[in-house]
Amino acid sequence: MATASAPVTIDTVSMAQMPSTETKATPLVMTPAAIAKVREIMATQDPIPAGLRVGVVGGGCSGFQYSMAFENQSGMMDKVFTYDGLKVFIDATSLMYLNSCVVDYVETFEAAGFKFENPNVKSTCGCGSSFSV
Repeated sequence: MATASAPVTIDTVSMAQMPSTETKATPLVMTPAAIAKVREIMATQDPIPAGLRVGVVGGGCSGFQYSMAFENQSGMMDKVFTYDGLKVFIDATSLMYLNSCVVDYVETFEAAGFKFENPNVKSTCGCGSSFSV
């Protein structure tokens, strides 16, 4: 499945330097549908968050789970990616597991939600909520 992605800028944040912005390929792809849905949900929050944190956390039957949460600022060790104006914060550890991952928003008759297509995943659990690499 070929997916289009919005132009992306990367803000590198470290203690030793001020944030710098450069345009290049990103390890995580957010589809236009995913970006639109995140913006829609963000608009209902009070106060409106600064961005979305996407990560990988330990848990589930297979060892890892994806996480998404709104944040008011980036962490000290985060990479900040901007997808068509939407800031996405990813910590350095999660970045390793999210390399080449595509995040999409899918609506069907049965369900709607964010879908992660990650080529690094070796196996998933039966319910599909966790994975191993």
